[in-house]
Amino acid sequence: MLDYDFDIFVANAAVNEGGPLGEVPMRNFRELFEVNVFSTLETAQIAAQKFVAKGEGKIIFMSSMAGIMATPYVGPYTATKHAIEAIATTMQKELEGFGVKVATINPGAFATGFNDRSAEAKWKWYDEKIHFTKKEDMEEADKALEDQYDPADMIAKMVEVIPLDSHKFRTAYPEETEKQMKEEEAKRWEMEI
Repeated sequence: MLDYDFDIFVANAAVNEGGPLGEVPMRNFRELFEVNVFSTLETAQIAAQKFVAKGEGKIIFMSSMAGIMATPYVGPYTATKHAIEAIATTMQKELEGFGVKVATINPGAFATGFNDRSAEAKWKWYDEKIHFTKKEDMEEADKALEDQYDPADMIAKMVEVIPLDSHKFRTAYPEETEKQMKEEEAKRWEMEI
């Protein structure tokens, strides 16, 4: 990658798997972190070093609404996207003095098949005879995927935002997703256990 000249790096690699955090096999959890966090940061570091040497550039982390929100049975993926949010926020502060911009894009649930595969993946290891999580609860949560957005809209938004010289640090899309994220985050400050 260092042999090529580029001005914008989009960290977009990700895998997704759902399931209850109290029971998800750790090998599955580790695999998500390996791809979504460790490999993402490793490639972003290459871009950061190139951009610092040039004195300019932009790194965009493809996060998710899951980077801010916490949804039952989506915890493995959510944990990785929370990590990406922390990485992006920290890198933004660390790199701005070098002329390098860092931002996130946080899509809502788009009908690309990515979310559906995630919901299906847990059924490969889950066994209601041995696991305490209720199958019905996970099936009920999966119904949220019945109303996903058209991915063409997200692609258009990315094409609009990525090349801009200036924009918000976080681009959540569509607007309903941004509103949901803000409301969810605000609730955490008032939540009691």
